[in-house]
Amino acid sequence: MTRSFLVLHGWGNHRPPEHWQHWLAVELAARGHEVRYPQLPDADGPDLDAWLDALVAELTLLDPAATTVVCHSLAVPLWLRAVTDRRVPAVERVLLVSPPASTVLASTVVAPFVAVPPTTTGAGSALIVTGEGDRFSPDGPWDEYASSLGVEVVTVAGGGHLSPSDGFGPAWPEVVEWLVPPPEDVVAL
Repeated sequence: MTRSFLVLHGWGNHRPPEHWQHWLAVELAARGHEVRYPQLPDADGPDLDAWLDALVAELTLLDPAATTVVCHSLAVPLWLRAVTDRRVPAVERVLLVSPPASTVLASTVVAPFVAVPPTTTGAGSALIVTGEGDRFSPDGPWDEYASSLGVEVVTVAGGGHLSPSDGFGPAWPEVVEWLVPPPEDVVAL
């Protein structure tokens, strides 16, 4: 079964080949899935409106009802902001990886991304993945994201921010298991 994926990077990410998202986009495409992995505008100085416009434009190229959105870092509050502001339709699934704490981002240029508390994931199913010892989420995602959204959290031991600078990447085979579950067994009659 062919699926659609929208992979969204975080702040300062220029989609380097050593990042797990780059590997993921290549891996999913090699399996015959439709994959969009855009470079969001001005990754080093993100502007909320410009990133929202890019997100909306990318999602219009896919069938949202059959799409999984994969967000890392700043893309998590970006996605949740787009959902809260009703700028995007609901998608099939969303994977929220390494969501940053609003307290960490509050005094930065990206503070507007987390100005609105999230209330829904905008997806039929969702999962949050966090790394143990994430410097951008020192208290973890439980209060700010998991509890308010009612989403399960998986913690990667020693994962940090789940980025190359934390020694995490380029491949992440476990993420494919969640994104592309094996087909259900077909019972012959």
